[in-house]
Amino acid sequence: ETLQRIVSTLVNKNDEIHNFIDMLNHTISNVQVNSSNAISELDEEFDGLYSVLHEMKGSMANTIQQEEARKIQALQDQLSQCSRALEGSEELLELAVQSLDIKNPVDLIEVENIDWIVTVASAFRLSLKPKVSDSMTHMMVDFALEKRMLQAVKFLPVPKAPEIDVAACLIADNCITISWRMPEEDSRIDHFVLEYRKTNFDGLPRMKGEQHWEVVDYIKATQYTLSGLKFDTKYMNLRVQACNKAVAGEYSDPVTLETKAFVFSLDSTSSHLNLKVEDTYVEWDPTGGKGQEKIKGKENKNSNVASPKRSTSSPRASARGGRDRFAGESYTVLGDTAVESGQHYWEVRAQKDCKSYSVGVTYRNPGKFDQLGKTNSSWCIHVNNWLQTTFSAKHNNKAKTLDIPVPDRIGIYCDFDGGQLSFYNASSKALLHTFRTKFTQPLLPGFMIWCGGLTVSTGLQVPSAVKTLQKSENGLGGSTSSLNNVA
Repeated sequence: ETLQRIVSTLVNKNDEIHNFIDMLNHTISNVQVNSSNAISELDEEFDGLYSVLHEMKGSMANTIQQEEARKIQALQDQLSQCSRALEGSEELLELAVQSLDIKNPVDLIEVENIDWIVTVASAFRLSLKPKVSDSMTHMMVDFALEKRMLQAVKFLPVPKAPEIDVAACLIADNCITISWRMPEEDSRIDHFVLEYRKTNFDGLPRMKGEQHWEVVDYIKATQYTLSGLKFDTKYMNLRVQACNKAVAGEYSDPVTLETKAFVFSLDSTSSHLNLKVEDTYVEWDPTGGKGQEKIKGKENKNSNVASPKRSTSSPRASARGGRDRFAGESYTVLGDTAVESGQHYWEVRAQKDCKSYSVGVTYRNPGKFDQLGKTNSSWCIHVNNWLQTTFSAKHNNKAKTLDIPVPDRIGIYCDFDGGQLSFYNASSKALLHTFRTKFTQPLLPGFMIWCGGLTVSTGLQVPSAVKTLQKSENGLGGSTSSLNNVA
């Protein structure tokens, strides 16, 4: 047995060494290929630099030639002007010399205006200074600085890892704004890459069972906002890396930010048989209960077998308290997670053709025939689109008509410790109605639907606008509803 273990150990070690040798050979091959690629890229960069210099040289030489042509043309024009003036001056000189030999007074009269002719001659109005200089020193270049810059060209360094500024990171309205900075200024950085993933673990991320990193590439600034998130986990890991045009640097140390939100699903075991329930969607199904009632009747024949609906083995089953399905005209389904403390928010959107629905909260164990808002242990707002639209707040079988338009989405805000349940227009965050009471038991989200469907959005933080409105409302004090009740 000992020898067998030794043989097995040696075989495993030999396999490891063979694998390592294969990896080394593969690495050597990769080094050769990558080096060849790097040389090719280097040739391309220098060819591009040569091309730029050649183009600049041609452009600057053309400018010199244009300056040369301009100066030569100006001097040639001046030369032609001087030649014509000289020709006229020579003719006057010849006339003047001939006049010296005249003896006859009559002939002298003919040349008595020669002094005026000389005065107005072009030769005496001509500037004998070149119009342009022969100097071309203004067309000289000095590439000393550029030469030093070219001599300083080196391979691009690998960017250092950014540092995430946790104090500047902001979590609000289901958005995360993350900020970072470089440990030292680096003008060669082209962009940043942000990666994030959800987790239920605080601190450093676990390798086993973790979700894959989601990537946001080509970020030019040192700040980015992730928006429209669903906070269905407790935390989020984030990390950033800097990239220049050649290589990406190391990732920053990952940070873990807490993402607080109320997450629940619809509890299909509580729903009326005429409701078709998914995790976050409930739909009226008028034929749903007929087939299931027969199955239910067969199950009830065996009274010695415990109903699986009454099992309390799971935490969510325990929250349900082993209640029966809703029946009769209570077309209701509850959430599977109770509110026991804190402030929470979720939203509901009804289908446009929905005839009647209610959204609100109830204590854990309502009666199977109870309807939302018709007991002293449930609070809701109710929309009835049958014949004409009515919008009302209900509690303890009392209703208060809400003389406001019904919004497309309704936001529900529950402050358990503060004894407050408020409903909002989820789009504009306008307050629709507020109940104030003292909650004495855990609350479950409740939804009633008839002829239509409801979509529930969870994993939402309490919106900033709602928090602001709550502060303002609480500061005013007093009651906002005639249905307020102290339980």
